[in-house]
Amino acid sequence: MADELRSVALLETMQQLHPLLIDLSLDRIQRLLAAMDHPERRLPPVLHVAGTNGKGSTVAFARAMLEAAGKRVHVYTSPHLVRFHERIVLATGPGASAPIDEAQLVDILERTLSFNGGASITFFEITTAAALLAFAETPADVVLLEVGLGGRCDTTNVVASPAVSVITPVAMDHADKLGDTLGKIAAEKAGILRRGTPAVIAPQSPQAREVIEETAAKVGAPLIKAKIDFDSFEQAGRLVYQTPTALRDLPLPALHGRHQIVNAGVAIAALEALGEANPALIVDEEAVETGLRNVRWPARLEWLQTGALRRLLDDEDEVWLDGGHNPAAGKALARAVAEMEERAPKALVMVVGMMAQKDVRQFLSPFVGLAARIITVPVPSSTGADTASDPLAVARVALDLGLDAVASPDVRAALKHVRFMEPDPVRVLICGSLYLAGAVLSANAAPEA
Repeated sequence: MADELRSVALLETMQQLHPLLIDLSLDRIQRLLAAMDHPERRLPPVLHVAGTNGKGSTVAFARAMLEAAGKRVHVYTSPHLVRFHERIVLATGPGASAPIDEAQLVDILERTLSFNGGASITFFEITTAAALLAFAETPADVVLLEVGLGGRCDTTNVVASPAVSVITPVAMDHADKLGDTLGKIAAEKAGILRRGTPAVIAPQSPQAREVIEETAAKVGAPLIKAKIDFDSFEQAGRLVYQTPTALRDLPLPALHGRHQIVNAGVAIAALEALGEANPALIVDEEAVETGLRNVRWPARLEWLQTGALRRLLDDEDEVWLDGGHNPAAGKALARAVAEMEERAPKALVMVVGMMAQKDVRQFLSPFVGLAARIITVPVPSSTGADTASDPLAVARVALDLGLDAVASPDVRAALKHVRFMEPDPVRVLICGSLYLAGAVLSANAAPEA
C-alpha cells in the first residue's frame, strides 16, 4: 500500500512539471536522457510502431507471437485504461511478461524525477524516460515501442536505430497537433523512418502512401508494403497471410473485427523483418498460430460477458466495448457490428462518450441505418483525460444525422435506460473514447456497480 500511494504521488508530481498535456518536442526528453546516461541506447532490438489506428493491436499481436516463441518482451503503450502500470510491461522470463510492479515503478519514477531536477517536461516525456530506464535495466530480447502521438516529434522517437519500423493505417485524428490533411499527418508518422531500417507499411490511402514513400526514399528506409510485399485476408473462416513467395493458412485472430486481420498481417510482416535482421528473434509457424489464438487487447471490440455493469442487462443481451474515437475507427466499428448483425440480428444500442476536438459527426455517420438508438454519456474527469464533449452536444449531432439519441448522466444510467426501453435482446456498443473505455473496465470489475 505504501508503494502504491508513493507511485500515485510521484505521478501527480510529474503532471505538474509542464503546463501542457501535449507539447510535441524532443528537446526536453533528450536533455533528460543525457542526464540518465542514455537508457535509449542500451535497449534490446526495438520494434517501433506509429500510425493512427491499429498501433496497439499490432503491438498486442507481435507480443503474443513473440512470447509464444519463448521470447522475453518489453512493451510500451499509451494511454493506460485502468492503471498507469499497464503502459510499462516488463519481461519476467521466457514467454512471460507483466505490468511493472509497484516497487519497481516507484524506484524508476523517483530516479527519473531526480535526474530531471525539476526542469520543465511533459508527463508523457518523463514517464517515457522512466520506461526506457526500466527497459534498459531489465533483461529482454526485444522492445515493442508504441508511438504516443504523431511520430517525428513524439517522445519515443529518441530511439535512433530501431530494428524495424511500422506504420499502421494513417487517418484523420489530432489535426490540431499533426496537421489538417492526411498528407501532413502521414509526414509526421513517417518521421520515425530511419536509414537502413526496414519499415512495414499497412494499407494506406493514396495520399498517405505517397507521403510515406517519398519520406522513405529521402531517408533511405527500405519499405515492406501491404498489398505488394504481403497481404492478409479472411478466407473460408481462416486468416490467409500471403507474400510473393509463400502463403500461410492461419487461424482467425482472437480479436474481433475485420480490421484485426489487417493488423495481424502487419504484425506478422514486422516479425518476419525482425527475424531477418535478428535470427535469434525468428518466430516459427506454431508461435504465430498460438499468438493469433491467445492475443488479448482490452477495449478493442471486447465482449464483456461478466462484471458489475454487464449484470445490469439481461443474459440475452450483448455488451461490446471499444476505445475507437476517430472517423476511421467509426467505419471499422460499423463494419464489424454490421457483420455481427448478419450472423445474429439484434438491435444495436450505442453508448457514446467522446473527447473535445474529436469529429463526432464523422465518427457516428457510419452507424446511420445501423444503430437503433444512441445514448450519450460524459467521459469521467477522474480518468485524467482532456476536456470531454458535452453529452447533450454529442446527442444533438446524432439527432441531426437522423439517429435516435438521448443524453444520460453516466454509463450505469445508460445501461439501465437500455433495459427499460428495449423489450427485446439488444447488442450494446460502448465506444467513443479510450478514457471512457478505461472507466467502464474499472467500473465493470468493481464488486458493485
